[in-house]
Amino acid sequence: MVSESPGERPAHEGILRRQSARESAARTYARALPIVPVRARGLTIEGADGRRYLDCLSGAGTLALGHNHPVVLEAIRKVLDSGAPLHVLDLATPVKDAFITELFRTLPPGLADHARVQFCGPAGTDAVEAALKLVRAATGRTGVLAFTGAYHGMTAGSLEASGGAFDVRVARLPYPQDYRCPFGVGGERGAELAARWTESVLDDPKSGVRQPAGMILEPVQGEGGVIPAPDAWMRRMRQITADRSIPLIADEVQTGVGRTGAFWAVEHSGVTPDVMVLSKAIGGSLPLAIVVYRDDLDVWEPGAHAGTFRGNQLAMAAGTATLAYVRENGLTARAAALGTRMLAQLRNLAQDFPCLGDVRGRGLMIGVELVDPEGDCRHGASGHTGVGRGGIGHAGGRHGETDAPPVAAHAGDDFDAPTDRAGADGDAGAATSRTASPSAPAHGPFPAAPALAAALQRECLRRGLIVELGGRHASVVRLLPPLTITDEQAAAVLDRLADALAAVSRAQARGQVSGPPGGQVRGQVGGTGSGDNARSNRLDRTLRPPGQVPRQGDPANRAG
Repeated sequence: MVSESPGERPAHEGILRRQSARESAARTYARALPIVPVRARGLTIEGADGRRYLDCLSGAGTLALGHNHPVVLEAIRKVLDSGAPLHVLDLATPVKDAFITELFRTLPPGLADHARVQFCGPAGTDAVEAALKLVRAATGRTGVLAFTGAYHGMTAGSLEASGGAFDVRVARLPYPQDYRCPFGVGGERGAELAARWTESVLDDPKSGVRQPAGMILEPVQGEGGVIPAPDAWMRRMRQITADRSIPLIADEVQTGVGRTGAFWAVEHSGVTPDVMVLSKAIGGSLPLAIVVYRDDLDVWEPGAHAGTFRGNQLAMAAGTATLAYVRENGLTARAAALGTRMLAQLRNLAQDFPCLGDVRGRGLMIGVELVDPEGDCRHGASGHTGVGRGGIGHAGGRHGETDAPPVAAHAGDDFDAPTDRAGADGDAGAATSRTASPSAPAHGPFPAAPALAAALQRECLRRGLIVELGGRHASVVRLLPPLTITDEQAAAVLDRLADALAAVSRAQARGQVSGPPGGQVRGQVGGTGSGDNARSNRLDRTLRPPGQVPRQGDPANRAG
């Protein structure tokens, strides 16, 4: 550690102090993660205090290849050394041409064959704004269909379509989920009811909802709590919108570029949207945002959507390298397989910790919801995923835990049809998951525990693990590791998480974790060391199937 001067606090403490004094009160990650990163490679970040952390935040999903991947650095250096202009507005360049060519190579075939691309300002929220403007211009309509729990950005139009907005021009529809099903049933039945509600809103002349300009949805809700949409429901939304000439917008800002175990999350269901909103990982760690859409929607006049920084050459070069690396090295299949094993290990761990209400996710987009097992739960039908005092009553991971091939889209999916074949909703080996386990309790979910989740995040940080919080009540601990994470690193992540969970559970038992709604915590979690992993022996430290050779990945990407 380097001190500011003899006898003073370390330099990183001064940096944090000045940040608190000078930056906006709107800052977020800096509050929960009081570290000063100075070096990073792969999964690992080194702070100014000399500590090393395993980063399962990955720039909120931006770093598909982790920090400073060699192919990304090489692509950036190549542009810098070439003398090419770095700022070109929307002019054509070889760098942009290479990016678009690689991007179109990865798109769903039904879209890639008839696509246009619009480069936007550098943030995903600007791409959402552009998509909404596009469908309004193409249809002549103004309204938008969006879903409860959605998150599409922080600018005005994007906020309108997000779950926390009020007094807006958006009709809010129920997003299906098992653990906190809006209809109290979960599974296929809950998804069917959500689809019927959508049809009713659109077809009822007295619903108060006019024919909209478009429907925007996330194939996996990220900030909403890591909630994967059922594949059959996705196909149903595609059919509903197609039948009524409503453009379907897929927000793949966080789910894209292999994160969920398919290059684009819509591929799990075989759905081809009319519009895709892309950002985060497509820039290879640098700011880049685009909208890809069907060419018949391209009704814009010149300058209808512009932006000074839409020609980021370094981001395009880094993005091309990232897209190609993910595609050529099979990282989507890798994310699917490793994500399946990590979810299984976390569900196994939940048997020891009643406060783990639900474990869910798709690929390497994983969420663990913290609950209060002593709180009152809402009574619901036994058909939904419940949680008992002994852990999760979960029948096996309905939401996309393998790299099974997508099911072709077809009209009129029957949510109530038998599902005894593997992969009926894109999930091989999850055939029984649409009904409750025989031992699943017949009660509803326990109350969310945001204070407990915040305490767990702090304990993870103390053990050198960076995780994010999300969900409706900030009670979901989120894991978004880079797609290059090795088996050994995944085991280290889960070991540290289990260790932190054991410490938080003991503190909870002593009444030392409490707090009002919103996650503000009173009291302190007791100090424990890195050997605190009692009851974490259920974790398979290798996370490897029998006989599998450890995957080394990038040398600099090993847990430290």
